[in-house]
Amino acid sequence: MNPPPTLATLEGFSLTAEAIQVIPSAAAYRACLLERIASARRRIVIVALYLQEDEAGQQVLDALYQAKAARPTLDIVVLVDWFRAQRGLIGQGKQPGNAAWYCAQRQQHALEVPIHGVAVQTRELFGVLHLKGSIIDDCVLYSGASLNNVYLHRFDKYRLDRYHLLDSKPLADAMANLVYRLLESGATHRLDMPNLPATRTLREQIRLLRTRLRHISYDDTDGQATKGLRVMPVIGIGRHNPLNRLICELLAAAQSHITLCTPYFNPPKAVLREIERALQRGVVVDIIVGDKTANDFYVPPEQTFSASAVLPYLYENNLRAFARRHQVAILRRRLNLLVWNDPGHSFHAKGVWVDQRYTLLTGNNLNPRGFSLDLENALLIDDPEGQWQAQREAELSALKADVQRVRLFSEIDTARNYPTPVRRFLRRLRYTRLERLLKRIL
Repeated sequence: MNPPPTLATLEGFSLTAEAIQVIPSAAAYRACLLERIASARRRIVIVALYLQEDEAGQQVLDALYQAKAARPTLDIVVLVDWFRAQRGLIGQGKQPGNAAWYCAQRQQHALEVPIHGVAVQTRELFGVLHLKGSIIDDCVLYSGASLNNVYLHRFDKYRLDRYHLLDSKPLADAMANLVYRLLESGATHRLDMPNLPATRTLREQIRLLRTRLRHISYDDTDGQATKGLRVMPVIGIGRHNPLNRLICELLAAAQSHITLCTPYFNPPKAVLREIERALQRGVVVDIIVGDKTANDFYVPPEQTFSASAVLPYLYENNLRAFARRHQVAILRRRLNLLVWNDPGHSFHAKGVWVDQRYTLLTGNNLNPRGFSLDLENALLIDDPEGQWQAQREAELSALKADVQRVRLFSEIDTARNYPTPVRRFLRRLRYTRLERLLKRIL
């Protein structure tokens, strides 16, 4: 299998198979994160969409302050999205947001554990910081999970994601250095300090940052040309960015098998096109998605309906229409739609596996928003000699443990069975032609 064009230009970082570990669960990821923070000697760079004010978030923040108190020279940086930190949870009414908590914690501990917010757009609706990958000393903890109770399985509920630990100083340095470059931007500000600037006063700095980000990349000068196992970090924002091109080129290069995983089935046209081309040339395609009840926006019918609660139904409509178009491929097992559901829990895993060689770790939801609005990154594992196959297959098997294969498109629920508020909302969307716009930005 020849590498696609984008891969030919990526040096990557050489690793042994033992240096890439799959962490098996959300609870194990939380334990690993806390253990690594406690044992850090040189640096801790935490990157997430948000660090939530709840028990799990407090546990992480307490660990950071304890590490700083034990080793005052430890360099600690926390990077989250500017907008997400300053609002409450969707559907929970007006709340002060996590920034107020960050500020209170700083005053309480009287230690420097700076928490920075990055604004990659002038409004959250049009783009957020969606980078993944925390660096602790010379290791990278990579997951699409944010930091709160459900993502870290603090109590009885978990939100399934993917979790990897990569031991590589050059990779860790490259990822940490990019974060330090973001700290230099005028669109990045401390959230744990009082008197935050209004976003409207940052518009010019945000515009400049977004322009810079279109040309930014990870520094791979310490990478090594190798025919063996390697990991390549890629970053992208806006249309036609390097990460988008890489994803499409990976799908186009597939010769026998593609597995694609997303919590929100709303593929960009470019991804849909490559999936359909792969099916036409005989590639087997597995798509793992969450059931609508496993979506993080799902609200049970007996609870108060909110506009965001319609999203799981939109994604299910997309899946049903896709299954209907490709019913013949489903019957021939060329296309396998695998719907994940572990009742009471939710699904947030995303990624791409191509043939027996490529594995993409990413926070990108493989939807129009991820392809055009948010700042995204990924780690591509290239394993031409099959050195990492055992862990790769073990992760895939675990992801498929709670799936149900769709045999007929008619097995997927239809709008006539949806709760009345959902049906009414969907009708209004169609009449006003807002459905297509909504799918592009959510």
